[in-house]
Order: sequence, then C-alpha cells, then structure tokens
Amino acid sequence: MEQSIISIKNLGKKYNIAHQRGRYIALRDILANILRSPFKFAKHKAKQIVGLETKEEFWALRNINLEVNKGDIVGIIGANGAGKSTLLKILTGITPPTEGEIIMRGKVASLLEVGTGFHPELTGRENIFLNGAILGMSKKEISRKFDEIVAFSGIEKFLDTPVKYYSSGMYVRLAFSVAAHMEPDILLVDEVLAVGDAEFQKKCLGKMEEVTKKEGRTILFVSHNMGAIQRLCQKTILLEKGKVKMFGKTEEVVNHYIDNTNSRATEAHWEKEHAPGDSVAILHSARVVDENHNKIPFATANKKIGIEFIYEILKNGYTPIPNIHIFTMSGERAFMSHEEFNEKLGTAGKHRATMWIPENLLNEGTYIAGIVLSTMTPLTIHFSQQDALMFNVIEDIINSRKLDFNQKIPGVVRPRLKWENIQI
Repeated sequence: MEQSIISIKNLGKKYNIAHQRGRYIALRDILANILRSPFKFAKHKAKQIVGLETKEEFWALRNINLEVNKGDIVGIIGANGAGKSTLLKILTGITPPTEGEIIMRGKVASLLEVGTGFHPELTGRENIFLNGAILGMSKKEISRKFDEIVAFSGIEKFLDTPVKYYSSGMYVRLAFSVAAHMEPDILLVDEVLAVGDAEFQKKCLGKMEEVTKKEGRTILFVSHNMGAIQRLCQKTILLEKGKVKMFGKTEEVVNHYIDNTNSRATEAHWEKEHAPGDSVAILHSARVVDENHNKIPFATANKKIGIEFIYEILKNGYTPIPNIHIFTMSGERAFMSHEEFNEKLGTAGKHRATMWIPENLLNEGTYIAGIVLSTMTPLTIHFSQQDALMFNVIEDIINSRKLDFNQKIPGVVRPRLKWENIQI
C-alpha cells in the first residue's frame, strides 16, 4: 500500500477567548483580592483577579484525521469559521497545533495571503529572488526559472517597478507564479486566487492540473469557488465547526454542501483576538440587512438589500477601501463593488460599511459575499474574508415578475430595464 504524503492524526487547535464585563476596577477590589490570594497576582491581570474577565475555550479544529496520497488534488470547503484557513496555517507551520500529529513527507510551499514574502519597496525582479529564497529555492534555481516565472505572471512591463505600486491582481500573479515554479512536493493554496481576474484564475487552475499530472505534486486547495473545486479536485474535504463533516469524491461532497446551504447564517461575528485583519484594521461582524439596517434571514428579489460589515481601524496613516465580491454557488463572480476613496475612511475607530444592492438585480438563488479591506498604495490587504456571508434570494410571490413564466428567470442578474417599442 502506498504511503500517504500527508498524514494528520487527531489534530486539534484550541484558542482561549477572553470575555470582559464592563464595570471599572477599583483599587480596593484589586488589593482585597491580592490579600486573599497573593500568589495569583504574579500570574494574572487585574480584571482576572477581581473576576471581571473570564476565558472560554474555542476549538477551531478538533479530531481531524486525514490521509492524502501523492499526486492528489484535494479541495477544502466549508462555511466561514469552519477551520479551513486554520488547517492550512497549521500545515504550513505558521501556527502550532494544540494536539495531534502531522507528518508531511516532502517539500512544502504555500500561497495563503496576497503578497506574503514580498517587500513593497523592492521591484518585481528583486521580489522574485526574495520570495523564492523564502520558499526554499536556491539563487541558481531561481535564475534558471526566472524567465518562465516572469512569462507566466504576465508582469514583464512592470518587472523593475516597486511592487507597492502593483494592483492586488498583479501581486497574486507574481506570488502564484513563484510558488508554482519552485517544484514543491506539496502546494497549499488558500483563497488568494479569488483576487485575480478570471483569465488568470483559469491559467492558475491549468498550471495546478499540469503539475499534478506530469510531476505528481500534491495540492490542498481552499476555495468557495465550487466550479474551480469541481474542475480541479478529485477529492474534497467538507469542514463544519472545526470537524471533518465529509471527505470523499468531490461531486458528492459539493452537492451535499450546496444542498445544505439554507442552514448557513446571514450574520457573522469574530472575537477581537481572532478577527480577520492585521495591525492596521480588523473585521468585527457582517450581516445581510434591509433598507433600515435590520438583519434579514433571506433577501427578496424585488427589494433593496444591504451587505453590511463593521470593522475597526487601529492605526492612522492608511486609507483602507472597503470592497465586496458577490459569488454564485458555482463560484462565478456576479459582481464586485468598492467604496469611493475618502480620507475619512482612514480615521481610527469603528466603521460601518454597507453596500446596497438595488431591487430587481440579483436573481433567485444562493450567493456568497466576500468582504475585503485594502489600501491601494502601498498595496496592503488588511483582511479578505472570501466566504463571510451566505444568503438566499427568493421571489416575492405576491409581486412576482414571472407572470406566466413559471420557471426561474435565466441568468445571474435579472434587472428591470427600460424598453422602447414603436411600430415602424
């Protein structure tokens, strides 16, 4: 029997989430509690001493047991918070597991976040060598593959331009090209490909197919793009609340996931300690709302709806732009929209951004909202939650536009457009 290239046994990742009650701490409370338990003071914060802070255990992953064979392309799917990115971060060594064992038999490369391993002040040419070195390539190996990397990325004209002037799509092109040409035994790819344009996504999928068929590499691919998962992956893992819900043939797993989308929430919250983001900004919550900012369980095709999220700017000096991507369940991007540039967007503190989708635009069906906050110069993705929300759009039976057409109106969108008809 062939030995697995990745073996995961009883893997678990636990976080301790702190909950604080609001009242202030008086000095007498601290002193009284120190006198009762003097040895606690050396170990705990003031709020813990007086009982105003409690800790809750949260298992992002639990009891994960998986075997992946050499040459397999395995998809990883699941709702927001299911543990997809946490699993890849553990496999890459970014964060350690709390329990369990991982055996990786071979050289590992990862593409988890846009621009990881890139220096904004260096040119594309210099960053190829820097990024390649970080991924474990020798200078001789990078030089040998340099022209191939550049040709695949398609950024020849901007090769000697500092990457801080690159768009997010250009970042992804270059980062993927370096990772794909370093010849790892195992390649771990997160949702970053969603940032690139459709043509480049197809090119990347083609490259991944090529390296697995010709060179026998193993790929773990996290995505909410069900079309890409079905095209690329023979097997798929469905994660749900940190556990493996299903692992098997891709078609069966994806069909199960899509059939159960009604259970997905139209609202999501992130604890501050583990919220998506960086030192500049973090994402607190997201939800689907009506025109009065009330949360709704589903959207109605003939009514305006909002995709709303609350984020916090932690550091001045940046002007992050909120943007939202709407995908169909097959992974097709229906559209994306971003807020107009405004210096007030960089003000430290909490912000609420809402993208309004007009009535009679989205057709009936299930959609995924990806939420991104990015600064353009220098290009920085502060957070990118590609499966932040999942929501259903239904037909209003009373005010239906279908008339005698009793099937679903074709298309991703169903705008009510103006017509003119004259006899000629």
